[in-house]
Amino acid sequence: MKPALWSTHTIEIRDDVVTKRYRKGDVRAQLDREWRALTLLDAHAPGLAPAPIAVDRDAVPPTVVMSRVPGVPLRGTPVDARRLSALAEALDTLYGAVPHDRLVRVPVRPDQEAGLVARLRTQHGQGPPPAAGTAVREALSEGMAWLDSRDRGAAPRAPVPVFGPGDGNLANYLWDEGTSRIGVVDFEDSGRSDRAFELAEITEHVSGWIDGGFDATAFLACFDLTAQERTRLRECRRLLALAWLFILCAEDPAHPRNPPGTAERQVLRLRELLG
Repeated sequence: MKPALWSTHTIEIRDDVVTKRYRKGDVRAQLDREWRALTLLDAHAPGLAPAPIAVDRDAVPPTVVMSRVPGVPLRGTPVDARRLSALAEALDTLYGAVPHDRLVRVPVRPDQEAGLVARLRTQHGQGPPPAAGTAVREALSEGMAWLDSRDRGAAPRAPVPVFGPGDGNLANYLWDEGTSRIGVVDFEDSGRSDRAFELAEITEHVSGWIDGGFDATAFLACFDLTAQERTRLRECRRLLALAWLFILCAEDPAHPRNPPGTAERQVLRLRELLG
């Protein structure tokens, strides 16, 4: 769940080719995940994502070259019914693209449920950021109390695995007006996941509500979820909303990445989800 505008790479875009250079974090792992995703999707869902062209793990910085996907990002645009339908169709294809015998050998994506919970516990143990206001501090405590109570419950049945892109930023979904299709880009955090978690990743990503124009309820209605997935989706949305509150309240007030008051708006979102 890469935070909005926290770029870990640089992009060079040409007419039909894109070069991506990894410059922050565990760059080799990011490159490996991206290349694996491009290769798998090119084999099992060609046209949905960029086609892999070349990879240079020894370059400084490490580099992947891929084809250019047509279209404009959904982020910052009104995502109408036509675009929502195309997004749901693209995601259904993406989640089911990798055959099960291959998917079980794909590592779990970063910040999936267990890893995310562990990170939140570590952050909570360090205390709230100095700039966090009273409402934010109280909401963080409420969120962690919910997490503690959830973890004391019975262990849920393991969800059906899918291939997940690992980033809910609407900027990674490109609308092609000519074909009425959505292409998907940015797979550096991809891996094995489950459908409910990935849908929660999109609905709770700050890009889906900070700019307006994305109807999460209408989006989720595009999917035929099982009873188990609906229950899990609610829990995953709560978890990811809590994670975003940690992210947003830790922003440097002198160099904010989001409009003033975004963390306070996230407090309201989290409390609404916690019910």
